[in-house]
This record gives sequence, C-alpha cells and structure tokens, in this order.
Amino acid sequence: VAKKIALKAQSEAKKNGWKMVISIVDSGGNLVLLEKMDGAQFASIDISQGKAKCANNFRRSTKIMEETVAAGGIGLRILALPNVYPLEGGELILIDGKIAGAIGVSGGTSVQDGQVAKSGLEILKE
Repeated sequence: VAKKIALKAQSEAKKNGWKMVISIVDSGGNLVLLEKMDGAQFASIDISQGKAKCANNFRRSTKIMEETVAAGGIGLRILALPNVYPLEGGELILIDGKIAGAIGVSGGTSVQDGQVAKSGLEILKE
C-alpha cells in the first residue's frame, strides 16, 4: 500500500514539474518508505519524514497545525511541543477508518506539498 501511495503522489509531482521527497510511516511513526525524486533538495528528506511523523503522532493533518500557528495568539503554543511540523504536506493514511500511518511530502510550497500528499491518498479510493 505504501508503494502505491508514493507512486501516485510522485505522479502528481511529476505532472506539475515539482521535485519532491515523499515519506510514509506506519501507525507507530516508523519510516516504511522514502522516495526522493531526482533534483529534490536534500533538506526535504528530514522535513518529509517530520511531516509524516507529526501527522501520525498528533493524529491530524499538518495543515491544521499550520493554520493554528498562522492564526497567532494562543495557538502559537504548539511551537513549544516536540516534533511539530506546522507546514502543510503531512496527511493521515486511513484504511477502513483506522489510522494505518501517514504520508509526508516536502520540496515545494506548503500548498504544493499538501496537494501531492492528498493525491497519493487518492489511490485508497480506487
């Protein structure tokens, strides 16, 4: 399943000319797959893993974290939490309504990373 999700995400990135790193973790937050596209920045290796682990460990999309920080005020407290990546691109992998892990994508803008991550999850609906 992880490979299918990554291939679908990679296809979306290629279609748009984006050079991405795609990481998939299991429900325990352990890395099970990492795909670095040719030309993707090396920093995105750690960032994509961080996004996947953050989504998995906090049981929510990292976009929610990004929006919370962007709103400012009391929401900025989440920046003090360990292993928080408040950037779009980390999404839960749900199979039969249960969390099976998460995907993390890095290499583009936050919106592009989120688009690629969500695209990968579309394979689960086919």
